[in-house]
Amino acid sequence: MPHIHEKIDFTVEVFVVYRSTVLLRRHDKYKIWLSVGGHIELDEDPNQAAIREVKEETGLEVKLAGEVESFDNLADYEELVPPKYLNRHQVSETHEHVTLVYFATAESNEISPAENEVSDEIRWFTKFEIDNPRYGVKAGTRHYARKALEALSYETPIPRLFSQF
Repeated sequence: MPHIHEKIDFTVEVFVVYRSTVLLRRHDKYKIWLSVGGHIELDEDPNQAAIREVKEETGLEVKLAGEVESFDNLADYEELVPPKYLNRHQVSETHEHVTLVYFATAESNEISPAENEVSDEIRWFTKFEIDNPRYGVKAGTRHYARKALEALSYETPIPRLFSQF
């Protein structure tokens, strides 16, 4: 999507967790590992943007992590899942992003990006791979990815083959 404003845009990042892995993509322009995400469109709220970006970039259906609190006396408000983090950072010398960072879970690890998706690579990382210098995951992405795994990951139980007496 084109920038909404030449100086600053609002964006979403989504750290998707499946079992004990977190999804990262190698950005086509910056050549670094990032979460799934992008700009919030003019006609959508941040939750819609987060879910849309994940669907476009990976084909995954996700559930955003967090509690939606509702209030009886605010019937005309739609409460949203709050982001886990909120940051502001420079993208270039003349442009900034205010980014809402979400965590989400997926029921599947089958990636099927949209045909126009341009990420160099999309893969599931374990907590050990995130810290492996071989991948060069930057500090900010590592931090959020670790936090997402701490909050949402689980190990699949290994089935027992034999009964104990």
